[in-house]
Amino acid sequence: MEGQFVLPFLFQSNMKKLLLFSFITLSFGSLSAQNTGYWQQHVDYKMDVTMDVSTYRYKGTQELVYTNNSPDTLKKVYYHLYNNAFQPGSEMDARIQSIRDPDARMVNKIKVGSNEMKQSRIKMLKPNEAGYLNITDFKQDESTASVETRGTILEVTLAKPIAPNSKTTFTLNFDGQVPIQIRRSGRNNAEGVALSMAQWYPKMAEFDFEGWHADPYIAREFHGVWGNFDVSITIDKDYVLGGTGYLQNKNEIGHGYQDSGVVVTVPKKVKTLTWHFKAPMVHDFTWAADKEYIHDVVKGPNNVDLHFLYKNNPKFIENWKNLQPKTAQLMEFYNKTVGDYPYKQYSVIQGGDGGMEYAMCTLILGQGSFDGLLGVTAHEMAHSWFQHVLANNESKHGWMDEGFTSFLEDLGMNEIADKKVENPFTGAYAGYFSMVNSGKELPQSTHADRFDENRVYSITSYSKGELFLTQLMYLIGKENLMKSLKKYYSDFKFKHPTPNDIKRSAERVSGANLDWYLTDWTQTTNTIDYGIREPRAIGDKTIVTLERIGRMPMPLDLLVEYTDGTMESFYIPLRMMSFKKENPNPALKRTVLGDWAWAYPTMEFMIAKPKSTIKKITIDPSGLMADIKKDNNVYKQ
Repeated sequence: MEGQFVLPFLFQSNMKKLLLFSFITLSFGSLSAQNTGYWQQHVDYKMDVTMDVSTYRYKGTQELVYTNNSPDTLKKVYYHLYNNAFQPGSEMDARIQSIRDPDARMVNKIKVGSNEMKQSRIKMLKPNEAGYLNITDFKQDESTASVETRGTILEVTLAKPIAPNSKTTFTLNFDGQVPIQIRRSGRNNAEGVALSMAQWYPKMAEFDFEGWHADPYIAREFHGVWGNFDVSITIDKDYVLGGTGYLQNKNEIGHGYQDSGVVVTVPKKVKTLTWHFKAPMVHDFTWAADKEYIHDVVKGPNNVDLHFLYKNNPKFIENWKNLQPKTAQLMEFYNKTVGDYPYKQYSVIQGGDGGMEYAMCTLILGQGSFDGLLGVTAHEMAHSWFQHVLANNESKHGWMDEGFTSFLEDLGMNEIADKKVENPFTGAYAGYFSMVNSGKELPQSTHADRFDENRVYSITSYSKGELFLTQLMYLIGKENLMKSLKKYYSDFKFKHPTPNDIKRSAERVSGANLDWYLTDWTQTTNTIDYGIREPRAIGDKTIVTLERIGRMPMPLDLLVEYTDGTMESFYIPLRMMSFKKENPNPALKRTVLGDWAWAYPTMEFMIAKPKSTIKKITIDPSGLMADIKKDNNVYKQ
């Protein structure tokens, strides 16, 4: 059952709805075998929205059935109103103006005398260019509830508390205005896409074992409640839509969605079409729309429909056509590496302001080079595993989705490359080393909104997050790491994993103790620095002294090269790991030495050959250990 995911078809009949219920029940049943104390909330959205493409304003209704699976009685709930960030004076506006290195997409460069200044684009928005999302007629089970809007958060004091293991139904009306494209969502982006509708609806905030996660929208990424979406969008009939979910009325809509052989004709007198989507077990719903979209569909692995929606610009059509088989190749590799993509459609859509992942889709810019288009697609689609199936809290643990996604992206891009490289992660190491040398590093446990600089946040999340896995490969071996990723995915898909969960998956697979690694790497700025002192000749043998200079401990792989061209390796386990790694190169003789406990700053071992025969000694010849000073990792005769 774990390998079969048939939710795309479960809304088509009452019998299949029963199967959906059975699937979800089985999912949570298997979860209890992992951790009987785990629970997560559940939502069922039903939304009807009408978009006025002439004013970029929309109105809608929302019915949300909220299931409280927690042990708490809830007296309040919170919604995100993300559009409100795009107003002069918002927290996002204030952050743009105060952070040392504002996102270039969010500022205008202006001249003030002889100086160039960066001006917040949000600050300059006119009333008809700003974003907003207003809520009216909020009710809980048909009783009026008290609501208060604070920036991008709606606080709801409930008409009646929600007891543990019970459901309640919220209804509301909303009206919004799509802002000028500034960050992720918006209208008329830099490439002329009309509507990039990300984070556009009143979205229930997450409540979990830590409490409410009602973070204001300041610019970072998201956290959401798992559930099902039933969304109807009425819009001008000439617009082509793509995004989250499965189109239920494709043979009425057409625009490339219709079944083979079906001809869809919309009467001239009809001005609008209503697109009806359903999306099972996701934690977000995103769509984009434009009158000039070309819509291609190709079959991916496991019969997944890969949709490509892009502007009809002759300069870039070839790039988009060439992207399609590569996307299928990448999905196949990701499936084999982590686990099967669980839905039956994925859409690559031109829109947004760069590249951003969403449920079953991505919005990306599409008018650059082919390599750039492929690279962004590789990254954003990899997020379907690390964020849209394994849904960690991005505000608190952004490295778990960005870093793990970057790891999968680099493996995938190397897999499909014409010329493969031995270490596809070198860019991540370079980024991490530059951050350490800057002196500006903060722990990965820092909340995403609290970083002093965007650059440090990015390197911490992407590069250092990727290195969490590459170093895990160094610690427990490649085979154990890849097994750990598959176990992590199998155990925690459709859940909200935390850092401890990936650590425990690796421990269960390998048998190693890794709590020290999770602590040092993610909760501190401790660095790794080992060195080799000048070896000492003792008769026809050689004594090698190693020193731990950095605070963070690691086991050590050493390669000794001799003047006669032969080589041998030595392995020094780390005592607190209680683990010995398999020989990564069985063709090479390896000696396993006694373990090294962290408290001892130095360790000595003997090579049974004269010093004169030693040409070179290297700590970590694989380059997977993030030692910040490589120059003392090598001794040369």
